[in-house]
Amino acid sequence: MSLGRHVDPEDIIHHLESVRPLSKSTNNKPHHLTPYSTPYASQQDIPKYEIPPEGAPSDTVYSMINNELDLDGRPNLNLASFVGTYLDPNAHKLFTSNLSKNLADNDEYPALLSLSERCVSILANLWGASKSEHAIGSPTVGSSEAIHLAGLSLKRRWQAKMKAQGKNIHEPGPNIIMGSNAQVALLKFARYFEVEARTVPVSERSNHCLDPELVRERVDENTIGVFVILGSTYTGHYEPVERVCEVLDEIQRERGWDVHVHVDAASGGFVAPFTLAGAGQKWNFEQPRVKSINVSGHKYGLVTPGIGWIVWRDEKYLSEELIFELHYLGGTEKSYTLNFSRPGAQVVVQYYNLIHLGFGGYKEIMENCLANARVLSRGLEETGWYTCVSDIHRPVVKGSSGVAGKIKVAAETFTGGSDGGKEKEEEEQEKETSAGYTPGLPVVSFRFTDKFRKEFPHIKQEDVSLLLRARQWIIPNYALPPDEDKTEILRVVIRESMSFDLLDRLVTDIVQVTEQLIDHDEVDLSIMRKQGGRRRPNRKTGKGKKQDKDDQKDESVRERAGEEVKRLAGGIHRSVC
Repeated sequence: MSLGRHVDPEDIIHHLESVRPLSKSTNNKPHHLTPYSTPYASQQDIPKYEIPPEGAPSDTVYSMINNELDLDGRPNLNLASFVGTYLDPNAHKLFTSNLSKNLADNDEYPALLSLSERCVSILANLWGASKSEHAIGSPTVGSSEAIHLAGLSLKRRWQAKMKAQGKNIHEPGPNIIMGSNAQVALLKFARYFEVEARTVPVSERSNHCLDPELVRERVDENTIGVFVILGSTYTGHYEPVERVCEVLDEIQRERGWDVHVHVDAASGGFVAPFTLAGAGQKWNFEQPRVKSINVSGHKYGLVTPGIGWIVWRDEKYLSEELIFELHYLGGTEKSYTLNFSRPGAQVVVQYYNLIHLGFGGYKEIMENCLANARVLSRGLEETGWYTCVSDIHRPVVKGSSGVAGKIKVAAETFTGGSDGGKEKEEEEQEKETSAGYTPGLPVVSFRFTDKFRKEFPHIKQEDVSLLLRARQWIIPNYALPPDEDKTEILRVVIRESMSFDLLDRLVTDIVQVTEQLIDHDEVDLSIMRKQGGRRRPNRKTGKGKKQDKDDQKDESVRERAGEEVKRLAGGIHRSVC
């Protein structure tokens, strides 16, 4: 075996810079025939960290940036993300023609404000708002801002209640309850706004979601609310909103503590209302204890990033202390956001989708997504190599009580009732729908079977993810939440753009990759894992070449040492949003 030495690509680049001839031209005018016939083509680096003293031709800069962005993954093959990647041509035209409109400038763009208000009204009605109440809401940059706004309102209302009772709001201070599977935005709210996060351990018994009985143990008079997730980012399960509300009702009767619920329906808010399976429970404003709901328009709302929505069932649940009256930009407006200036084009596209697709269009898309998720789940389990942690492909036993009965009621409501909707019901029965299956997001979370792991102990699930990335699929492999983090899952999010043909290609590639791993030995796989990452470009700090290299080496060592621990122990994956 021949000896080899470590090669530092940065050393090679610095050497080439020192030996290549510099341009002799003294003419500073940007003469060029093509975007690639400028000094940036072969004589000098494109500036990365400092603004250049002179500009460059626009077509050159465009080509350089566009070429670098080609290194990114393809959005349509990014199955790690819930975020939408497709706009139809008319939606795209509306988006581009409204790019320059500022949503904060209501006096200048009153039509844009009107579309925003209509979207809030449509969502409130979709989520069961009562006509006797006055629902209120706002567009946000995404669900993260929406969750923070909802949490702040819960905190302010709790503070007002405690002050009215003459109690201390600082010792021991407010707390909020959520499952350990909570998306990072919920944890950010607690940390940023000084609220104790009481995270409830999740387990296989609780479908890797919030356990209502454990909520009971953590509630006290300082609990400002409970975050309940309609669609866990790990497995797609809907958390039991209805049962959590029942537990809180019991606590109020026993202890007098009135604890409100906020539903984080970032993904499920645009899925559950449109599918025959529904959510298998009353999860929205039909539940009196649910005071606010958020959703991401840029997920299953079918808009590109970034648009979210927050709706309160009645204006009295939005603390007046948090509403600002602004005399700015030519008019007076009331504002409750964490941002001010923000793009308005996404609001236009959201309204376009709601009107263009209507209830029936959204229903067709969401049912298609769930159908494809079921096909993928069955295909994976048919191999004998994988088992699904998600449950949307598992039938609900007909005639049983509980969730099954609620699904039947939801299906009858969907088709116009058990009598009046017979034609539609017969039409639905001609094709498989979600009505007979466990409710959830169109998400497929899967892992190696115990038998496979015993037979091939040297194969790691991350190897599957790496090899699929080589085929342009982005499918993350990460640990379940804390207390379950010894179990790793691969996760596929099925979006609107996943066609049946593309799904067939995905199943084929997963099978081929798994067979490839089975045919390789442990040594080969260990080499592949070491080469799986992409090297980040190094930044020059100005301390000197040797110091820069030492700093970069130290950072690389820290990354290698901490990467596995963070991925498994943190319980949060950066691509689950």
